[in-house]
Amino acid sequence: MAAEERKEAIQRANSTSCPIVHAVDIIGETWRLNVLLALQDGELRFNELKRETEARSRTLSQTLETLLENDLVERRSEEADPIAVYYSLSEKAKALRPVFEDLETWADEWLDDPGDADPSEEL
Repeated sequence: MAAEERKEAIQRANSTSCPIVHAVDIIGETWRLNVLLALQDGELRFNELKRETEARSRTLSQTLETLLENDLVERRSEEADPIAVYYSLSEKAKALRPVFEDLETWADEWLDDPGDADPSEEL
């Protein structure tokens, strides 16, 4: 079994045995979190999300597809000229707001501010 296959097997086993691991598996990827956080204040169009998250178009499209599949984001189209597509948080994702607030509180207390890090120390 290749190393990548072993890693995937371990991830599958962990995600099915622990609800926290499963939840982090679904929302924990960087771009997914960026989109979920960007949509906290309301719906945004694709290009607004792109600017807000600084994601490339392909990355954002794939991320939105995954979030839609997991019922975390809703898509709304307006057929007016030009056609407008809006994305917003589903009720399922809105329920994450207190989790994000708690994580922010925890990070403020326990993690160093990334802006304070000296780049030379990372080498």
